[in-house]
Amino acid sequence: MAGIGGVAAVAGYFTNAWRIGALGPSGDGDAAAAILGSTLHSLDGVPQTLAGLRGKILVINYWATWCAPCREEIPLFVRLQQEYETKGVQFVGIAVDQVDKVRDFAQEFKINYPLLIAGLDAVELSRKAGNKAGVLPYTLVLDRTGNMAASLVGSISEARMRAQLAPLL
Repeated sequence: MAGIGGVAAVAGYFTNAWRIGALGPSGDGDAAAAILGSTLHSLDGVPQTLAGLRGKILVINYWATWCAPCREEIPLFVRLQQEYETKGVQFVGIAVDQVDKVRDFAQEFKINYPLLIAGLDAVELSRKAGNKAGVLPYTLVLDRTGNMAASLVGSISEARMRAQLAPLL
């Protein structure tokens, strides 16, 4: 997997492991639509959007290899992707990082879901979707119609993620 994706170094991001809260089903539809329509690059440098995944429950995780809480929750996401894949759940990682570091990390952790590389535009979209403090990790859960079901700041426990997914299945 050779990659050429545009990457921006993002300074000032916190790696706190605390949660600020979650949005209910009335979350920001404009932000969700913008995230689904934004173009990001795969680890191979191929431009992609998330719009093609509409119809699935999407768990979109903003993360970085240098973020300790991100590193802790990735194995959980790998397990849940395997478990929930047949139920129409798709995890997607949006890395705020350098493509070579993400590629090495993906191999080491055997990540089984798509990873995309984010620049500053994608990071700004996460802020509009509820990540006001710019904290990593940051996770969005979108329902099958592309509406925001949850906006979760900080690391996520397995119980919390299962509770977010259960009503959407």
